Amino acid sequence: MLKRAIRKFVPKALEDPLRSAYHATTDLFDLLILRRIEMRLHGRGEMTPPRRLVGAIGGGGFEEVGREFLAHFISLGGLEPHERVLDVGCGSGRMAAPLTAYLTSGSYEGFDIVGDTVRWCQTRITPRFPRFRFQKSDVRSEVFNPRGSFLASEYRFPFEDASFDFVFLTSVFTHMLPEDMEHYLSETARVLKVGGRCLITFFLLNEESLALIASGKAALRFPFERNGFRTNSADHPELAIAYPEDRIRGLFDKFGLTLRSISGGSWCGRDSFASFQEIAVAVKNGAEPART
Repeated sequence: MLKRAIRKFVPKALEDPLRSAYHATTDLFDLLILRRIEMRLHGRGEMTPPRRLVGAIGGGGFEEVGREFLAHFISLGGLEPHERVLDVGCGSGRMAAPLTAYLTSGSYEGFDIVGDTVRWCQTRITPRFPRFRFQKSDVRSEVFNPRGSFLASEYRFPFEDASFDFVFLTSVFTHMLPEDMEHYLSETARVLKVGGRCLITFFLLNEESLALIASGKAALRFPFERNGFRTNSADHPELAIAYPEDRIRGLFDKFGLTLRSISGGSWCGRDSFASFQEIAVAVKNGAEPART
């Protein structure tokens, strides 16, 4: 509603200053009043961002989801406290916050296309944990960063080859079109060390999930078919994208990543699941991966 009002009644030159002033006011209220109440009632942490930044990265409890995925990083991905970690799509630090207590001698790099979330992490996490660094990647996204300078299909991660022991992407490929997703997977393989692991979440279409969608049990139905994927929105496909599992398996192999496991997601109505989305874990093998 605020965005529509600004676009309709305010000169374009004043849009950003007014939006910044509004956000500064609501953030201050959140930090000074609501944060103190919730810390007393629910133990909300100092690294939990204001509501608008939590909302910018999707649903679910900020701290609860962070704790859940720390457990997945360890149990499924084999993450060790000394390792070098990359968070692609770091948001406002939902995964970084619990990692600050786990990576006792390791390090963390995160990047995201939403500038406000990155600035929050830079000002709230890095000063306390200097081995945790964040940067904005100005990649264009119809939904999250429509004015971005770079195409996702051409963006090179800002790190050298074989830089990381562990790379994760949570709720990233669920918002990326095929060409963009494939390039990001290629980049993930490039920055991983041989023997390094990646953990990536998806909405995957296979015999089981398609049957559950057809039975009406799925929270997301992905009714719109496109070339190589299905989406929940015909007008804005990047809001939620599902890929055939066979295609994803083939891409892991193409880029020199040996798939270790796929854990089922609850989104389609499964009785047994690891998380809301599917979780795929792969290891970089010694073969030279393909390039996009």
